Amino acid sequence: MTANKDMKIAAAQISCAPGEIGANLRKIREFTSRAKNAGAELIIFPEMSDTGYSMPIIRKAATDWNQGAVPRLEEIAREFSVAMICGVSEREGDRIYNSQVFFDAAGNMIAKYRKTHLVTAPQVDERSVFTPGDSFVSCQVGNYVFGLTICYDLRFPEVCRKLAVEQHVNVFLNSSAWPIVRVEHLRILALTRAIENQSYLILANRTGVDNGGTLCGTSVIIDPYGVILAAASVDREELISAEISDEVIKSVRERLAVFDHRRKDLY
Repeated sequence: MTANKDMKIAAAQISCAPGEIGANLRKIREFTSRAKNAGAELIIFPEMSDTGYSMPIIRKAATDWNQGAVPRLEEIAREFSVAMICGVSEREGDRIYNSQVFFDAAGNMIAKYRKTHLVTAPQVDERSVFTPGDSFVSCQVGNYVFGLTICYDLRFPEVCRKLAVEQHVNVFLNSSAWPIVRVEHLRILALTRAIENQSYLILANRTGVDNGGTLCGTSVIIDPYGVILAAASVDREELISAEISDEVIKSVRERLAVFDHRRKDLY
């Protein structure tokens, strides 16, 4: 990535073959190539893009990051000179985490985040497999401070607000595997997180069916005004992209200085 004020970012809306890490990596490479050809400097992939979103399969397939998908993701980022954020499984000892990994365009890992809020729905009770993370993560590249979030984190406004206030995040990146039964919640929550924090939000959500659950697509790139710059369908694999600008961030924050108006004496 360059330090230019404007940056083109892509979000890959893909389906995954549960447990077929090789096939999923080939798809990730294909979409990274497409993003590069479209002029993108950064691409974000959905949650659990390596294994698919199935608790029994994740329990079996998760590996430590010296093996599995992560070394290949590093190679793909380097091959295409595109920064990459991807949702992946992470095994550390007897624990498994639902993680995001952030590579720069040279293939260097510059940040990783472990999902802090675990879903408890019976069919996808993440507590049966995952250990929750215990910290929020951001990473500065050029004029942007990227905040990492995963799926269910969107339901907790404290996550993005803490990242924005304490770590000065102005672009949120969310890797997701959100179900079709709550697609309207996803649209509303994504818009709200962008608007209330006067920040860009880039959401890469899965499509297809995993372990009997249909995922809702609807990947989106939203600017700090709440304007939708790019949006994907509910049920097709797609690559969406848009330019982000630090001038837009400055403009909306100068016009309505909500961070200055916060009542720190009350909250």
